[in-house]
Amino acid sequence: MDTARSQTEPTALEGVYEYRSSRLVEPDWRRFPGWRDVTEAQWADPQWQRAHCVKDAKGLRAVVGDLLDEAFYEDWERDRLHRATMSVLLPPQMVNTIAPEAAAARPGELTKAFYDDPVRRYMLPVFSDRHPQWPSHPMASRDSLHEQDMWVVEGLTHRYPTKVLAELLSTCPQYCGHCTRMDLVGNSTPQVVKNKLQLKPVDRADRILEHLRASPGIRDVVVSGGDLANMPWPRLERFVDGLLDIESIRDIRLASKGLIGLPQHWNSAPVLQGVERIARKARSRGVRVALHTHANAAQQVTPGVARASWALLGAGLHDVRNQGVLMRGINDNAHDLLDLCFALIDHAGITPYYFYMCDMIPNAEHWRVPLHRAQLIQHQILGYLPGFSTPRIVCDVPMAGKRWVDQADSYDRELGVSHWSKSYLTPLEAADPDAHSGSYQYYDPIDTLPLSGQRWWREARQG
Repeated sequence: MDTARSQTEPTALEGVYEYRSSRLVEPDWRRFPGWRDVTEAQWADPQWQRAHCVKDAKGLRAVVGDLLDEAFYEDWERDRLHRATMSVLLPPQMVNTIAPEAAAARPGELTKAFYDDPVRRYMLPVFSDRHPQWPSHPMASRDSLHEQDMWVVEGLTHRYPTKVLAELLSTCPQYCGHCTRMDLVGNSTPQVVKNKLQLKPVDRADRILEHLRASPGIRDVVVSGGDLANMPWPRLERFVDGLLDIESIRDIRLASKGLIGLPQHWNSAPVLQGVERIARKARSRGVRVALHTHANAAQQVTPGVARASWALLGAGLHDVRNQGVLMRGINDNAHDLLDLCFALIDHAGITPYYFYMCDMIPNAEHWRVPLHRAQLIQHQILGYLPGFSTPRIVCDVPMAGKRWVDQADSYDRELGVSHWSKSYLTPLEAADPDAHSGSYQYYDPIDTLPLSGQRWWREARQG
């Protein structure tokens, strides 16, 4: 059933959005019992932040004391044992953006604010967040974008004609529950035994550079992982310096959610001095070096994040951009997206770039948004932001790549199946004579379908 978007759906913003420029405020970390004696100097120290990450219930209890009910910890543990695809790792900076305005004093008083908080919902998921009937879509897969299938050497994904993704490491300073690279990144969980990179880091980097030197058709390199905030700066600078020596490379994008979760790293003197060196060399060659980060809620844009971003721009980066993820219960309405975008551009100099629809990985159904909702939100945010800072909402279609949400060739709203095409082939498809006429599918979360569509998927699963 090929259906277009209903003509009766609202296209205007539901409730008038009124722009107000408000000053950023760093949440007071001293509101948590475990951090009452933490000084500003400690908070600004990236090593202190790394050493005091929350990794488990014991660590969270050490921070919040008895302000959370025991039921929350039981909910969290049940998720760890039965649903979580990512282990928990939260720097104090990230924890401090959860329930930032809650001023709890009595035992258990913080519980509701934690449950309701958008940052908690995607950085520290609990079992009751997940959909009880459809925790995973039947078409979900661990490496949903087939990035490892497209490695031309270990860690180098050649998915687009002129662009590549270099995955240099498999760790982050913080782990997002919805990580698209959940098959590779982070520690194993009871549900997911992670794949492992086999080469030594220096050998992997050298082989990637060797391949790029021999591939003059590649002009754009996304340097990622994992998260570059976890890569020792001298090693990262050596790799970027090698990229800048390749004549065909014109754009380099450094990927780090650490700008949001651990801005203290990017604002440290050794890193800024190194950024200045590579920026100077890039300018001399006419190459653009940018940093791409990942914020999903306005409350994550703190004065510390803004200072780090402006410092990076002052050190010579061409741009700092945000690639968020559109997720239910977190930012799936135009008001929240506009609040986030204005916080980014007004205070941190960060350009809103993309909001991806959540990838079809296991146990992510409660986060995913149906295509028609994404299309509506894209229409609703138009006209409020400067054009150059209006983010595109994109669907990263398996094997087809990023597509604007209005680019679907057809869309069956009853079964939640959208069909997409593209104008190029990946190296993985080059030998397939039928690939040029291929159609690629993306699937809406089943619980958002009409009852007839839900019944169809239920019967298909049983059959």
